[in-house]
Amino acid sequence: MLRLWGIVVALWVAGMAQATPPFWENEWPDTNFDRTSVANWAEIISGGPGKDGIPALSDPDFVKVADKRGIAGPEPVIAVEIAGATPRAYPIRYLTWHEIVNDRIGGVPVAVTFCPLCNSALTFDRRVDGRELTFGVTGKLRFSDMVMYDRETQSWWQQAIGEAIVGELTGAELRQVPSWLESWEAFSARNPGGLVMAEPGYNRDYGRNPYRNYDSSKRPFLYSGDPPPHGIPALMRVVRVGDRAWPMDRLRQEQTIAEAGVTIDWRAGQASALDASTIARGRDVGSVRVRDEQGHDVPHDVMFAFAFDAFWPEGTWMLGR
Repeated sequence: MLRLWGIVVALWVAGMAQATPPFWENEWPDTNFDRTSVANWAEIISGGPGKDGIPALSDPDFVKVADKRGIAGPEPVIAVEIAGATPRAYPIRYLTWHEIVNDRIGGVPVAVTFCPLCNSALTFDRRVDGRELTFGVTGKLRFSDMVMYDRETQSWWQQAIGEAIVGELTGAELRQVPSWLESWEAFSARNPGGLVMAEPGYNRDYGRNPYRNYDSSKRPFLYSGDPPPHGIPALMRVVRVGDRAWPMDRLRQEQTIAEAGVTIDWRAGQASALDASTIARGRDVGSVRVRDEQGHDVPHDVMFAFAFDAFWPEGTWMLGR
């Protein structure tokens, strides 16, 4: 772990030195750097891999829930249930290595995303002003969060907020599709006729966690910002709905919270993807479901506290005191 930290710090320092438009322009000749919402280019740094060094997936294969083998019950999956379409599960054992899946569910083009460094798992509608986009991984980070890009305009997008921050589409926002992290056991029990993404045809050690012990670290990788307020640990999970965040320790204690127009339920049984070296053996961090007053699923994220504070510095912390 100490050796990994040394490599990370070296990459961070190198990235800070190179975070200037001329440097990025050499690497990204088709991106319009004259348009950006980023005030300080030093916020964008290299995470190590270059463009597409982490290969996003498109149009993956699926298998029936009943036919899926090799995934343990507590392993986390991203569940996407769109009305009129068969429910789908995207195992984090695959997203850890690919971070973006471009798919189509019931006629809706979606990007299912996972940023391990922020624990941010979000699903977006890939359509912007009538144009369908396809997303890849830039290899860049901002506030330790993945920077995506669209292949159509080469614009850069901030995964945590679903907004274009550099390029032709700067300022455009992706619509978030309701999805949630839960255990494979919970998804398969609720959706015995559902589908689960098949193992991609890449040479990856699927099921292994390359970020061992990350979510029990004192500080996040490649992040130099201040810690969150109220004494909340930087890597505590929080449930973000809009610009509000509920700390996970409160959710774990109360299990059901109804306030600010939503009901948040916490249930045990999901392994952390960022704890043990094998994802299935990660400690139980539980699963969260968020619904509105009519019982409809609400777009949300279960992210680390430092990331919420970085992207929503004026956000509201729902401490329940």
